[in-house]
Amino acid sequence: MTNEEYLIAIDKRCSRRTFRNTPLDDDTKAVIRDMVDYVNRREELHFIFVDDARYAFNVQTGNMSLIAVCGRDTIPARELCGFYGETLVLQCAFHGLGTCWVGTYNENKLMEQIEIPKGMRLYCVIAVGFVRKDKSIKEKLIYNATHKKNKPYQKMFEFCDDKLPEEFVFAMQQVEKAPSSVNCRPVNFRYENGVVSGSVEEPYSIKSIDFGIAQLHFQLGASAKGIKGEWKNGRFIEDGERIIKFPKQTENE
Repeated sequence: MTNEEYLIAIDKRCSRRTFRNTPLDDDTKAVIRDMVDYVNRREELHFIFVDDARYAFNVQTGNMSLIAVCGRDTIPARELCGFYGETLVLQCAFHGLGTCWVGTYNENKLMEQIEIPKGMRLYCVIAVGFVRKDKSIKEKLIYNATHKKNKPYQKMFEFCDDKLPEEFVFAMQQVEKAPSSVNCRPVNFRYENGVVSGSVEEPYSIKSIDFGIAQLHFQLGASAKGIKGEWKNGRFIEDGERIIKFPKQTENE
């Protein structure tokens, strides 16, 4: 997928909780497994694709698969889980699948079905499946309840020593569209001496996964406006030679 396609996916993506009863077809499952394998090889994470995951959910209904988001017990690994987990979410959304980051699920039942290597831990899961075009009544009610106090990007900044450049404004507008736990937007951004940085309180928590998701959305927005770079130690470091690379499409996509 191109950077432009990822931006299209950002606009298409929304958290879905009512899935159709039709399971994913074999070709689609093969593509998702390929993407999961790519992420695991690239960043030494341990994402796991589970074919039939209906047993794992309480709020979500229908026929679902899931991606178990697993990584080392470190702050950087948490951020990478969010960053690369969201690449999978956006690729699925671009191709018409419904997804949802899920932090509350039946962990005991899931752990009976998967094996996690020593040194890795399960942080959360991503539900994946076919959905109808229109949201169900339940989805609309949940959306309205969790989006009553959407936080604009201006309120995500705890400090700015100058006016934010238009390129970074666009990048932060993509962050506004990023999913986060109960829509809490936990990342505190700073703009100082021309550099954007961010942090979360309680970094040894799911909030660091939210930070990783926000990093991806910011990076995609900045790249669309000609500013290449990557996040290092909580700072967005510009690099004019850098090109964002994500998993390539396969013929089945």
